[in-house]
Amino acid sequence: QVQLVESGGGLVQPGGSLRLSCAVSGSFFSISDMGWYRQAPGKQRELVAAIASGSTNYASSVKGRFTISRDNSKNTVYLEMNSLKSEDTAVYYCNAEMRATVWGRQMDYWGKGTLVTVSS
Repeated sequence: QVQLVESGGGLVQPGGSLRLSCAVSGSFFSISDMGWYRQAPGKQRELVAAIASGSTNYASSVKGRFTISRDNSKNTVYLEMNSLKSEDTAVYYCNAEMRATVWGRQMDYWGKGTLVTVSS
């Protein structure tokens, strides 16, 4: 069974920094693109950042402050968040498009989420 487990969430002051991690475990063949989404209370889930081979994309609200990266040797994707604002408060979810086997189809997998609270 493939699992995506997020970690690194917590309470941080405005202007502070935090790094989220998402590790993929279980039996799988390959991972293609990965991303981070977030959902604040009363709001829709939105794309924060995504990373594929040789490219990255960011939501306009976080561009310049957040950095997405991945370590393929660890099957892990990271989200470095700097200059955090109160409006960044949300549950952050890890997403990955991957194949369980070499012959299998690409599937979309999600983590359970990790809470990030930005408050003084």
